[in-house]
Amino acid sequence: MKPLVAIVGRPNVGKSTLFNRLVGRRIALVEDQPGVTRDRHYADAEWEGRAFTLIDTGGFVPGEKDTLLKQVREQAQFAVEECDVIIFVVDARAGMTTADEAVANYLRKAGKPVVVAANKLDNESGQMQSLAGEFFRLGLGDVNAMSAEHNLGMGGLMDSVVSKLPEKQEGEDSDAPPDDGKIRVAIIGRPNVGKSTLVNAILKEKRVVTSEVAGTTRDPIDSEVTYKGNQLILTDTAGIRRKKTIAHQVEQYSVIAALKVLERSDVAVLLMDATEPAVDQDAKLAGLSMDRGRALVIVVNKWDLIAEDKRRQEAFREDLKIALKFVGYAPVIFTSALHGSKVEKVVDVAVELAKQFRFRAPPRSSTSCWITWWTTTRRPS
Repeated sequence: MKPLVAIVGRPNVGKSTLFNRLVGRRIALVEDQPGVTRDRHYADAEWEGRAFTLIDTGGFVPGEKDTLLKQVREQAQFAVEECDVIIFVVDARAGMTTADEAVANYLRKAGKPVVVAANKLDNESGQMQSLAGEFFRLGLGDVNAMSAEHNLGMGGLMDSVVSKLPEKQEGEDSDAPPDDGKIRVAIIGRPNVGKSTLVNAILKEKRVVTSEVAGTTRDPIDSEVTYKGNQLILTDTAGIRRKKTIAHQVEQYSVIAALKVLERSDVAVLLMDATEPAVDQDAKLAGLSMDRGRALVIVVNKWDLIAEDKRRQEAFREDLKIALKFVGYAPVIFTSALHGSKVEKVVDVAVELAKQFRFRAPPRSSTSCWITWWTTTRRPS
């Protein structure tokens, strides 16, 4: 997959403005009010022929006890954990603050390559350039004087970023999974919806540790199986890396885990919990699948906990049409992975989709092609 570059910094230093400048379109909401960017935003970018994925994080406020700000900080920490290079944005006009120093201390401990972006230097005079100088005291290496709003100093900044990326891997820039004849299926979903149980049911063995505690799967796990003559690679996405502070962190990690595994998959199986309504996190995961141009199957798991009633299924479907209306073309299957109900149907549909449309076009156009194909054929349920 493409390397990940995380943009971090305290609130209101211009992170989202830099993100929008680098991806060439306005994705992240930008306002002067601190804390506007509460969730991570992802987008692909390129500099001098090197492609990478940018992660825009909310304002990093070390030690903040306010619940919302704490969640924002935890999301930024996840981005730092998973990325290859960090762009640390500071406000050069405001000067160095204790919050900047606290973020710098955290980044040093993270042990990742860091590029300091001294932002809001809106002209190229010597006086303005000198304002960036004090940030050398952070001990994070070179400081790049720049202005995201006025597109000044961007070349030097991005040259520094690209120089710190890991060595380019073969096939890194491709939006398609490896063309080796194997069908790659990503099992994605919020923690504790039964992803590992589904993988185990397909494999017919306990390959992945399962638990009622959300986040017992630590990292994406690949399992290879032959199914009806087809070579499948099933990937169960991670819950979290550490069990501590599960309450807030676990919901956010599923998105970045899915982002990483979708890069090398043909089909995404979005698992949902039949006992809970669709939530924003489900929509984010479905949206990632669509943006990456992957076929999508929605699987409503734990249906054994719901009284068998076709009217309930129809009601759930109607709710999905509202909550996930942008992927209304995706087939919906009701299962119980624990009891093996409809598990084969999930695999059959995933294999059918992969065989009918192996993605080789850019993500958005491939999504359009797949929608056209799927909506003209019989939709499984």
